[in-house]
Amino acid sequence: MGSQAQAASRCRDPGPAFGSVAPEAIEDALIRLAAENEQHLSVLPEEAGCFREPRIVEFMFLLADQWHLDQAARYQAVELLERFMTKQVEQISKSSRRHCEQGGGSSWSSLEDQIYNTFVLRLVSCVQLASKLSLHYNRVTSDVALKFLQSLKYSYTKQELLESELAVLKALHFQVNVSTPLAYVELLLEVLGYNGCLLPTKPLHQMCIELLDFSYLARDAIYDTLLKITIENSAPSKLQVNHQHKRVHIKPWALEAGCGAFELYHWHHFTEHTRVF
Repeated sequence: MGSQAQAASRCRDPGPAFGSVAPEAIEDALIRLAAENEQHLSVLPEEAGCFREPRIVEFMFLLADQWHLDQAARYQAVELLERFMTKQVEQISKSSRRHCEQGGGSSWSSLEDQIYNTFVLRLVSCVQLASKLSLHYNRVTSDVALKFLQSLKYSYTKQELLESELAVLKALHFQVNVSTPLAYVELLLEVLGYNGCLLPTKPLHQMCIELLDFSYLARDAIYDTLLKITIENSAPSKLQVNHQHKRVHIKPWALEAGCGAFELYHWHHFTEHTRVF
């Protein structure tokens, strides 16, 4: 029994620790993440953001919690689904246009049905893939995924589940391990730790996680409020809203979301202390 308890203690996650990375490594990571974010934004399609609706994100977060996945896997799953579905819509749109040009009429309705009918399967595949990127945590097996799908009255086979994973991988050219906003938050916390920040890192990290979750789940409300503040108008026109929605697809990605959560923490921390004094 004693050896089992010691093994469990060793395996227990001690929580985040910041401030132990060499400054050269921090600088290299900052440059790499900034370049990655810039490259991502330069090729971001107009459809980006369409599959980041709060209901979808909440569903994926709850599923990740049910399967005891770590925080990074939750965000990675959302980003994978967003990137995959955007690619799929692009490909289907091109295919539909070619079909029309060849005089075959529009086949968009059938293609739309195809997206709708396989959406939950693709969503589960994205969560599975995200779990495999965090090998030191729980990995979602095919049996676990199939059991969940069956609970929703889907009758997929293990082969279909494997083919769905492969479809996601191929669509993304096997580039699945991309940085999420959490990576930016944790890098900024590492900078704070290196600079001798006296704030305890564990609650700081947890607060940033909660704010990131909030920014994912309340995305539309946040950007609608920002629009009203920016244009100084509580009732923006439809044209202004549409223009803002196009910008929303670009602005809240990794670097902006990560820094935003980080800054919100400091605002919260400041207001708490000003109330005390």
